[in-house]
Amino acid sequence: MKNQNKVLSYLGLAARAGKVQSGNFSTEKAVKAGKAFVVIASGDASDNTKKQFRNMSAFYEVPFFTCGDKESLGKAIGKELRSSLAVTDENLAAAIIRELEKDGEPACERT
Repeated sequence: MKNQNKVLSYLGLAARAGKVQSGNFSTEKAVKAGKAFVVIASGDASDNTKKQFRNMSAFYEVPFFTCGDKESLGKAIGKELRSSLAVTDENLAAAIIRELEKDGEPACERT
């Protein structure tokens, strides 16, 4: 749980820096344009949404995680509910991935 809070903090930092694309359309656009360095879908997003981004991320070789819920993802970036988002800054994405993959209890699921 502690890691998830840290991840959400990094997402807030990325959002304030203007380095987050959120919402399904913007996330998809960022991935296809090669600007996304990590894609995160909420755990309570529809199975279809998660499958869509899992497959797209695999094809474009972008790390993909499911994390938190729509409310926590939206709140972290200062928006309403968000089921998906992409981080477009390489260093912030690396920090987020490092937190997500830390040993111990996994904060989020890598799929």
